[in-house]
Amino acid sequence: MATTEIDTAIVGAGQAGVPLARALARAGRPVALVERNHPGGSCVNWGCTPSKAMIASSRLAAQARRASEWGIRIPRVEVDFAAVMDRARGMAEGARGELEKSLASEANLRLVRGHARLDGREGERFRLRVGDEALLARQVVLDTGTRSARPPIEGLDDLPPERLMDSETWIERRDLPERVIFLGGGTIALETAQAWRRFGAAVAIVESGPRLAEREDEEVSAELREALEAEGVSVRCGAKATRVEPTAGGLRLHIEGAGALEATHLFIATGRQANTDDLGLDSVGLKPGKRSEIEVDERLRTAVPGVFAAGDIRGGGQFTHTAYDDSRVLESHLLGDGSRTTERVLPYAIFTEPELGRVGMTEAQAREAGHRVLVGRQPMTESGKAREIGRTRGFIKVVAEAGSRRILGAAALCDAGSEVVQLFIELMNAGATADTMLGAVHIHPTLGEAAKNAVAALRGD
Repeated sequence: MATTEIDTAIVGAGQAGVPLARALARAGRPVALVERNHPGGSCVNWGCTPSKAMIASSRLAAQARRASEWGIRIPRVEVDFAAVMDRARGMAEGARGELEKSLASEANLRLVRGHARLDGREGERFRLRVGDEALLARQVVLDTGTRSARPPIEGLDDLPPERLMDSETWIERRDLPERVIFLGGGTIALETAQAWRRFGAAVAIVESGPRLAEREDEEVSAELREALEAEGVSVRCGAKATRVEPTAGGLRLHIEGAGALEATHLFIATGRQANTDDLGLDSVGLKPGKRSEIEVDERLRTAVPGVFAAGDIRGGGQFTHTAYDDSRVLESHLLGDGSRTTERVLPYAIFTEPELGRVGMTEAQAREAGHRVLVGRQPMTESGKAREIGRTRGFIKVVAEAGSRRILGAAALCDAGSEVVQLFIELMNAGATADTMLGAVHIHPTLGEAAKNAVAALRGD
């Protein structure tokens, strides 16, 4: 077996591993970046890049059907689902190709193809096996991501594979499912269910919890459900799936105490499982947590000195932007003064229509944490820009601390909500108060102006 000594082995070429590998290599540290599939992680290959391309097509179809509201006549809207999916896959393949080309140009960085497994230590170095090669690394960074978790539903393994989909396999489709059940009411289910309904599929969401998007405030969950149902998406909450069975035309999903639903396809979106089950963690004394994740401290150090974990594998917020910031935390620790940590303002978005841009605490979380709060709300029906562009569903909500007027959190459930919420992200990172926004001059008419009006509406109990 060939043996290679390096400074750092990064296992997984995801959104944390790639920028960290570049930074270390450019600092003169020999790096092996090991990837068993395609570089780019979930974001490039089946997540952000292709899914947002697919969602963009669905939004255009939906707007075309409403064109008469803007005085435009489009007599017929036809969806070529195969072309939609070809475009989405093309986006992913293009991004992946550019990434591979850029990695090949980096000195001190070697992209190693294959599955890496920790295999104990040799002296002061960690040993990793990748195919017929052994890597001896002074330090190891694990960035192997997550995969769709399979719920314990009777009969699930007996379904024909072509009837099942999840967040990794949806991109392989070229034909639109006729009738699809989404199992789960989180981000992936909401985004894809709305898009496929707009393409013409009959869609149902089955969520075991009491509401969709459970971590959001109840009014946000309710508005999202109303938006989906207005487009013909069937939603069942508090619905526990117990058994699934194949039928002549697809499948039948049994709901505890509520009969059954029939569909041609089932989309599993009930959570994520960290890819830690075949990493050889026990060979270096590491054990995964309750959800297969690797526990780390605020500088992404594991319980084993010299081994770090970044991205989705470490639990917490599983987003591309947090994975990228993890690379900056590790760069600070490995090459800098170590001042950067994971104690940060965490934003995210759900790319439905209306979009939800979120940062910080919800109102419920702020109250549970013991804060005296001020709450401001601006319905989009009162926004001049929202009325002018025909996008009046939703609202902008801001939560601030009474007394200091420090922003604790915000939800922008509106057109371009993922962009509007950036205003609050910057305020929170700067440690500014609500009055900073009130003192500013905002362009009229804009959705950003509606965010300012939400702040102006701040009231206490």
